Amino acid sequence: MAKIIYILGIVIAIWCVLDIFKKPKLGIIGKILLSIAVLAFSWVGFVVYYFLLKDRI
Repeated sequence: MAKIIYILGIVIAIWCVLDIFKKPKLGIIGKILLSIAVLAFSWVGFVVYYFLLKDRI
């Protein structure tokens, strides 16, 4: 069960990174920094990005 949750976290983090790079408002530095943060904090990064930042950027 733990492996499934871990793999799901990785897939969601990669999905977030791809979504971040589709945003035209952010500069390349902002995209890179936000992507690193999402990848570093997989589940927490996903929650923060999806519920707080997705519509603002």
